[in-house]
Amino acid sequence: MRGGDDLALDRVERFLAEHVSGFRGPLAAERFPGGQSNPTYRLRTTSGDYVLRRKPPGPLLPSAHAVDREFRVLQALAQTAVPVPRVYALCDDADVIGSAFYVMEHLDGRIFWDQRLPGIAPDERAAMFGSMNQVIAALHSVDYLALGLEDFGRPGNYMARQIARWSRQYRASETETQPAMDALIDWLPAHLPAEGAPAIVHGDYRMDNLVFHKTDPRVIGVLDWELSTIGDPLADFAYHAMSWRIDPAIYQGLSGVDFGALGIPDEADYVAQYRGHVGRGPIADWEFYMTYSLFRFAAICQGIAKRAIDGTAASSEARRIGSLARPFGEQAWALAKSLG
Repeated sequence: MRGGDDLALDRVERFLAEHVSGFRGPLAAERFPGGQSNPTYRLRTTSGDYVLRRKPPGPLLPSAHAVDREFRVLQALAQTAVPVPRVYALCDDADVIGSAFYVMEHLDGRIFWDQRLPGIAPDERAAMFGSMNQVIAALHSVDYLALGLEDFGRPGNYMARQIARWSRQYRASETETQPAMDALIDWLPAHLPAEGAPAIVHGDYRMDNLVFHKTDPRVIGVLDWELSTIGDPLADFAYHAMSWRIDPAIYQGLSGVDFGALGIPDEADYVAQYRGHVGRGPIADWEFYMTYSLFRFAAICQGIAKRAIDGTAASSEARRIGSLARPFGEQAWALAKSLG
């Protein structure tokens, strides 16, 4: 944790007093480490702890850092089996603290950045991966129409629109020529799979966006809903399962680990678990979805690289993460070429 000196605490305190039932000051704030997108703070008050999540200051890419969308989907999912923190209030007036923000429940649990889970027993690791799998399957099984989220996204032609979107985002943040990304921008639209039934997709479902119970091996909260929409659940699950293709020496991956010794399912077993939870048969286009996921992650990394150059990145790690755009783009293009 580090200081929250960049927050106008007097203004935040007035907002909480007006919009959060039971709030009592005084207020202190600390900024959570990590996170390349929306700066997030722990608010310590007499009435308990809260979490404030805001857009970063400065010029931003269109549609990025959508804290209002995060607030809406969290509010809707509170009615479901998907574990999410309770949300209290949204402020879309940038004049209050310099950017839009919302306030939510602080979940007292564990967050893991290393998916190999050092120090955890193998049977507990297996249970934690099982809970993680079950939660994303539960999300993809939610009836979004029943939650009033029919306008939360446009399900038709989802993959084509996502490829176009991330291609635009990449171009808008491009800082150097990357031939692999140029090739993928042409290849992906030409190899689109048939579209399946739409669902709520998280957009960035990974272990470090989950809060686990303090002692039990289960997920108690899913965080960081900025990229959520209505779309193809296979794209969402593949982006999550991309970890099995990533070298942990490069970035928080699982490629090459001893799955049996660690108690972690390998990629095939993890995919099979998911298919069982959602009642889906074999996934014919799995490698396409994995190619797309690597491309998308490369585009996200490139956006972080550009924000680091512009001075608007939310973390000191931004330059390192931004440098991963090229190797992930090259990995995606190598996979695409292997598919023909």
